[in-house]
Amino acid sequence: MKKILFLFLVSIMVSCDTSINKSTTNNEDKTNQYITVLGTTQDAGYPHIGCQKKCCNIYYTGIKKKQKVVSLGLIDIKNNGKWLFEATPDISTQLADLDQNHLKKETIIDGVFLTHAHIGHYSGLMYFGREALGGKNIKLFTMPRMKKFLSQNGPWSQLVKLENIIFSDLQNDSIITLNDQLKVTPFLVPHRDEFSETIGFKIKGKRKTALFIPDINKWEKWEKDIVEEVKNADFAFLDATFFKDGEIKRLMSEIPHPFIEETINLFKNETFETKNKVIFIHFNHTNPALQENSPERKKIEKQGFQFAFEGMRVEL
Repeated sequence: MKKILFLFLVSIMVSCDTSINKSTTNNEDKTNQYITVLGTTQDAGYPHIGCQKKCCNIYYTGIKKKQKVVSLGLIDIKNNGKWLFEATPDISTQLADLDQNHLKKETIIDGVFLTHAHIGHYSGLMYFGREALGGKNIKLFTMPRMKKFLSQNGPWSQLVKLENIIFSDLQNDSIITLNDQLKVTPFLVPHRDEFSETIGFKIKGKRKTALFIPDINKWEKWEKDIVEEVKNADFAFLDATFFKDGEIKRLMSEIPHPFIEETINLFKNETFETKNKVIFIHFNHTNPALQENSPERKKIEKQGFQFAFEGMRVEL
C-alpha cells in the first residue's frame, strides 16, 4: 500500500513538473514580442501648463505622479528589435525605459513611427539633433506630407541635413514588414491636418494584432466602422482625450476628439469580450479617467473597457 501511495505521489510530482515547464516555455515564448505603454496623456502631458485646478494640483501636492505623453514601444526580444511609436517631449525617459526595462542594445532605437504633426507626437525629434544626442541615421517612418513638413521646415530640416534622421516612407494601407513575424500598417484617419496627414497603425505580431489610434476627430467621420475594426483586432488603443462635452472652457468643436462617453455608447450592445479589447489612451489633464480611482473610470472598467497606464504590456 505504501509503495502504491509513493508511486502515486511521484506521478503527481512529475505531472506538476511537466505542467510548470510547459507553462514557463509558453510564457517565455509569449514575451518575445509585445507592446509596452510609455505614455498615456495628451500632447501637453500631465501636469498641464498653466493649470491651477484640482486635477493638476494633486501633482504639485505629491498625490499623483507626472504622466508622460502618449507613446508605445514595440519590442521583439527574439529578433533583437525595438521600435517607438511617437516622438514625444518625454522621449528621453521613454527611450531610457525601453533600454533599461525591456531591451538593451547598441542602437538606441530601430525606428520611430509618427502619426502626425501635432506637438506631442513629433517634437521629441529635437533630441536626436546636434544639441542633444547627435544621432546618426535614425530611421523615421512617415507619410508623405509629414516627410515634406520635416524636410522643409526648421529646425527639423537640420535633422535631415545632418542625417540625424533618415526617412522610411509610409503609404496608406501599405504593410511595412519589420521581420518575418512583425508587420505594421498605417491607415489614414480624419483629424486637424494643418501640417501633415494623420494616421493610426495596425501592429501585427505572430499571434495577435493591436490598433493604435491616439488622435481622430470623431468616429463617424472615419470611413471605417470602429466597432468592426476593434472586433477584427485583439487590442485597440483608442483616442480618449476628453471624457464628455463641456469638459474644458475652450470651444471643443475646435479640438474635436471622440468623447469617452461617445465611444462607450458605440459599444453598448457589444459583448464584454469586445469591450475588453478597447484600451483608452491620450488623456487630457481634465479627463477624470486619467485618475485611477475616479468613479467615472471605475464605472467604465466594470463594463469591460480598459485604460492604458505606463508600463502596461500586451503580448503579440
